[in-house]
Amino acid sequence: MTKRKSKGAYMISAVAEMYGIHPQTLRLYEREGLLKPSRTEGNTRLYTDEDLQRLEFILSLARDLGVNISGMAIILQMRERMEEMQRQIQEFVQYIQQEVLTRANAAADPSKGAIVPVRRPMMTVPTDPSTKKH
Repeated sequence: MTKRKSKGAYMISAVAEMYGIHPQTLRLYEREGLLKPSRTEGNTRLYTDEDLQRLEFILSLARDLGVNISGMAIILQMRERMEEMQRQIQEFVQYIQQEVLTRANAAADPSKGAIVPVRRPMMTVPTDPSTKKH
């Protein structure tokens, strides 16, 4: 779909040409909050590779599915929420895995992880009952 280079920042005219869209379309997407390109000190828009990936998704929604700008905003917001939830789930799974390992190690050695220190029973030498004094 695009003749994108790797790693870099692209000016609005280059992005518009790469994707066959008018620069005003990119400005509209930015005004509507769909794209957030960075800016230089001279206020020139710079689109990163991540911005271009997002633009490709936006264009596929518009061109392939006929989604309007309001629909795109909702879809992009839901997509971001899903990515955040996925990240949280991954963190939770890592926490659970670590907790299982910690508890398994504690179970292997009961003295570790005990609230009250576990004392090992001392061996006692049995006394001869015949020598016991009454």
